[in-house]
Amino acid sequence: MFRLLRAGDRGWLLELDAPGLAHGVAARIRASHWADALEDVVPASTTVLVTVRARDDVSRVGAALEVLDVSAVLGVASSRVVEIPVRYDGADLDTLSASTGLSADAIAELHSSVDHVVAFFGFAPGFAYIDGTPEPLQVPRRDTPRTTTPVGGVAIAGGQTVIYPGGTPGGWTIIGTTDFVAWDVAADPPARLDVGDTIRFVRV
Repeated sequence: MFRLLRAGDRGWLLELDAPGLAHGVAARIRASHWADALEDVVPASTTVLVTVRARDDVSRVGAALEVLDVSAVLGVASSRVVEIPVRYDGADLDTLSASTGLSADAIAELHSSVDHVVAFFGFAPGFAYIDGTPEPLQVPRRDTPRTTTPVGGVAIAGGQTVIYPGGTPGGWTIIGTTDFVAWDVAADPPARLDVGDTIRFVRV
């Protein structure tokens, strides 16, 4: 269910065969009896990077990772559920409807009917890449990215959903808008989402 590759002189990379497992695998590694040897465990969409404190521990950790029971994290529920209200009124909704053959109502119902999971962060502070977009909605990025995006734009590409902070470039298909603010510098912590959170997009 995964491939184990060397990553530098003190690391290993687990390439998982399915999305949605990385955060659970990372948590299992952090809880292992050999976790004292670890420098960091970094989950992404379908990979987990594991680095060790000392080169002497590379082989020991690698041997432990080789026999890691990844199946044990299948079906493990996230510790937190976050509901995000969405108005399915995005600028690309009609284009997506034409390309998929689904009505705007069907798109909204499909996207909001399943649980999604925060996979990792990047691009901008608090910018979450959220796994779980249903297969009929897994469209590629736009051929021509926008030079700027709306605040709270809910957009999809591939198997993921993102929420644009506004003002940034973006090439994803915008299907809706939300008032949910994922990054608030006045809050503690400023990031309102975390890796592994279950996200439920609530149609409003």
